[in-house]
Amino acid sequence: MNKSSSPKKSKLPLYLSLLLVAILVICYFAVPPVNDFFNEAWSVLTSDDEARVKKWVEDFGWFGPVVIVVAMIVQMFLLVIPTILLMIVSTLAYGPFWGSIINFTAVIIASSVGYAIGKYLGLSFIEHLLGEKTTKKITTFIQEYGFWAVVITRINPFLSNDAISFVAGILKMNYWKFISATAVGITPLILLIAITGQNTDSLKTGLLYGSIASLIIFGGYIWWDKKRKSKQ
Repeated sequence: MNKSSSPKKSKLPLYLSLLLVAILVICYFAVPPVNDFFNEAWSVLTSDDEARVKKWVEDFGWFGPVVIVVAMIVQMFLLVIPTILLMIVSTLAYGPFWGSIINFTAVIIASSVGYAIGKYLGLSFIEHLLGEKTTKKITTFIQEYGFWAVVITRINPFLSNDAISFVAGILKMNYWKFISATAVGITPLILLIAITGQNTDSLKTGLLYGSIASLIIFGGYIWWDKKRKSKQ
């Protein structure tokens, strides 16, 4: 009697990802306008000049939101371009309301892509990308706190949003649980940017206090959780 084998994971996402990367590489070297666009995008997004990035995004007009979404996906592999910068630029370029809508959509899409990469490309790829120690720390964090680990990472602008998506995919965390935690966590941060993002000084202060508050709340939760477990 043949042993039953576990269902094989579809290789389609992997093949599509490799195909997309191959097309982009070929276009970069073979099509001058594409080469110019990527060189300019790299120069602008790594310049740390909010005014320059804002103008660059505004010049795309209606296509700008698509650029924001794509940039948020690409930045997962380019650690020099923080997610928070793209969210601030979106708010500055499109205003508090539409900027918030674009930010929420971009984070959900980028988080879903990161989750899929972790799920389909596996542990070795993510360890190569993040490092073995970082991957293990985040794995322990998610295994210990699950839903709330994702929430607190999204709320705090100084924690790694991308890493949590990759590792959640590796652990095969329920997608809807993961994306719900992402939505719950990212919404307060987006609202904070919308309220304070029109002024650089108030934005920096708001992000700092928001980060401290989220860490205090989560620290309190960890203390309560450990106390509850010790009683059990």
